Amino acid sequence: MNTIAAVLDGVRWKIGAPEARILLRHVLNCSATWMAAHSDETLDSIRIAQFQTLVERRCVGEPIAYLTGLREFYGRDFAVAPGVLIPRHETELLIDIPKSKLNANAELRILDMGTGSGCIGLSLALELPHAQIVATDVSVAALAIVRNNVVRLGVEARVNLLESDWFSALIDQQFDLIVTNPPYIAAQDEHLSKGDLRFEPHGALVSGEDGLDAIRHIVEGAYVHLRPGGLLLIEHGYDQAERLDVLLKTSGFCNIEQYRDIAGILRVSGAQLPAKAT
Repeated sequence: MNTIAAVLDGVRWKIGAPEARILLRHVLNCSATWMAAHSDETLDSIRIAQFQTLVERRCVGEPIAYLTGLREFYGRDFAVAPGVLIPRHETELLIDIPKSKLNANAELRILDMGTGSGCIGLSLALELPHAQIVATDVSVAALAIVRNNVVRLGVEARVNLLESDWFSALIDQQFDLIVTNPPYIAAQDEHLSKGDLRFEPHGALVSGEDGLDAIRHIVEGAYVHLRPGGLLLIEHGYDQAERLDVLLKTSGFCNIEQYRDIAGILRVSGAQLPAKAT
């Protein structure tokens, strides 16, 4: 029989029941509750074929987020595609920290660099309702995806998208907060050949031999583009926290703090520009 229950049961040995349910929900465009309540409903051949195609793509490792075109981040669904990184829960630190440190009622200017899907900048726009966001990316394909998310989440009035190679298009603009999840994986890192990373854009992952090329550039430019007392927040690799601490200190930043992700790994480094920058 081609009921929902039977179709799911037929593939769970390939990809597991949870992923099978996600893919079938995507094909049926339904909620988990609806699908559970209609498990004995018969599916037509077109939907079964669509589902089987997604299952086979998943079997060769293609990420669930790219198959469904969506990924949840900070309680909201963001459109994603192979042109952008897949949002990850550890990156939600970049929302939690500003919320705890900044005045939600202040008219802040925030720069989200290398915005990708826009999950960081748009989440900040929604969590800090008086903030103005500038979201930049060098990738035209990524900016097209962000525009989709801007409209879907209704933040057109407070988010400005800008094609920029890091600070190149910002001229003399300054911000209260600069936040970024830049590429930080070393070029020869073995993880690049594993899991979802195999399918994600190389340029959004890799940054030089030690993974810190982009971060060095960001720290240098942030000193110019932050307002006095402004905050810089950078996501980085599991083994880069000590080097970030040294880099921020030698670059003249103060009040350096480092934050652990949900796995207990030092994942984000934050620092302030001195109140009276020299």
